[in-house]
Amino acid sequence: MTDERIVYVVDDDDSVRRSAAFMLRHAGFKVRPVESGVEFLKLAKDAERGCVLLDVRMPDMDGPEVQQQMIKEGIDMPVVILTGHGDVDIAVQTMRAGAINFLEKPYEKEALIAAMEEAFKRLEDSDLKEMAASEAEVRLACLTGRERDVLEGLMAGYPNKTIAYDLGISPRTVEIYRANMMEKLRVRSLAGALRIGFAAEKGEGLGPPKK
Repeated sequence: MTDERIVYVVDDDDSVRRSAAFMLRHAGFKVRPVESGVEFLKLAKDAERGCVLLDVRMPDMDGPEVQQQMIKEGIDMPVVILTGHGDVDIAVQTMRAGAINFLEKPYEKEALIAAMEEAFKRLEDSDLKEMAASEAEVRLACLTGRERDVLEGLMAGYPNKTIAYDLGISPRTVEIYRANMMEKLRVRSLAGALRIGFAAEKGEGLGPPKK
């Protein structure tokens, strides 16, 4: 791989492509805007390896479909998902399938750059694997039963209100459990918590909660 860090910005919205490309170029990345998932898949096999900023909602082929096709075709490029408001359940689905992170529009420049830096860290270190199930279980051991319940709801793609209804508590209480859970797991984003949860799930599940 060359020293250039290429980001394929795959989005059917020209304004989104332009905005993301502007921010990424100013941060030192090389950007290749792509207008559709279908077009990206056509060029990806022979393209220089990089990372992908992939929009969820596109005509002909949406983000999750593109991601699944990448897996089938062996296109090994880390993916950061770009979602609209209310698409968190789809973002969770893509993370379960291996996406590195997701960003919800509108996003801050700092969040975009941090997500792409993380993606390139994964790309550049071939020995950097997903967190082992055993390590994830150790991280999760500090959570209370309710905190695990909230995490499991988030892993299912449910919004706070749905989790609150299912658990018989208020949405505000869910927010408190969610904040405590993220603090204990030492993560700054929902994506970070999801990665730990999915890693444990690949082992023997989330295990018994802390009393």
